[in-house]
Amino acid sequence: MTAPGSLTVWAPDGVPEVRPGDDLTRLIGDALAAPHPCGPLVDGDVVVVTSKVVSKAEGRVVAAADREAAIDAETVRVVATRVHPGGLTRIVENRLGLVMAAAGVDSSNTAQGTVLLLPSDPDASARQLRRGLTARFGVRLGVLVTDTAGRPWRHGQTDLAIGAAGVRVLEDMRGEVDSHGRRLEVAVTALADEIAATADLVKGKTAGRPVAVVRGTGHVVDEDGPGARALVRLGPQDMFSMGTAEAFEAGRAAAATAATADGADAADAADGGRPGPGADLLDGRRA
Repeated sequence: MTAPGSLTVWAPDGVPEVRPGDDLTRLIGDALAAPHPCGPLVDGDVVVVTSKVVSKAEGRVVAAADREAAIDAETVRVVATRVHPGGLTRIVENRLGLVMAAAGVDSSNTAQGTVLLLPSDPDASARQLRRGLTARFGVRLGVLVTDTAGRPWRHGQTDLAIGAAGVRVLEDMRGEVDSHGRRLEVAVTALADEIAATADLVKGKTAGRPVAVVRGTGHVVDEDGPGARALVRLGPQDMFSMGTAEAFEAGRAAAATAATADGADAADAADGGRPGPGADLLDGRRA
């Protein structure tokens, strides 16, 4: 048992190199079934799985020579591009709605000469893993699929949830009262992202431990909901839909268009609003 107000987090050894077509549920289950000081899985545990092993098992591996084409194929919208000594970085919105460098296409922790795409449907991948692990261990579990990304306003990167099953990904505390009696107005906690970042502390990037277990957050384990897709801000909610340079350029273009339109309106007014020669044909009508 984990004491109230505390967490137990560990990353088991024993997950082998994953290859396309592997039964990932079995591989993870075998690692979690091995004896460990934290004991076997119990109700309320959250199993956190790095997206790279999911991608490998699902065959989301392409040749490194095709990296740029893969980024293009995964991109829905370009947010920003930056040239630096190492080349060009593209920040884009990918098919999952995630805003990431290179659409999440990654060359780390994969065989030489290959790159990995993100899973096609990380929420579906998480649900499949949860079904298999729940059946094997007979306990109530949550599963998160995670990836690493940067954040606006902050240096460095952190892990976040891109797939979720059996986990309440958001906790809406609006309307509750804080310790000083004040009503909370904007407090919505990204529970899944917080668990993902916690798990990465024990998984790491180079230790060969792609799976972690977080114990002590059983209150977030629930039936399958909308998944991690619910964490993505889209449309009017997205306050960082462009990079700074791109936003300035869009503003200049809009100003130029407005100035051209104002000039045309002024010319029409000076001409008494009379249509010019051939204007009768612009909308397909004849005089």
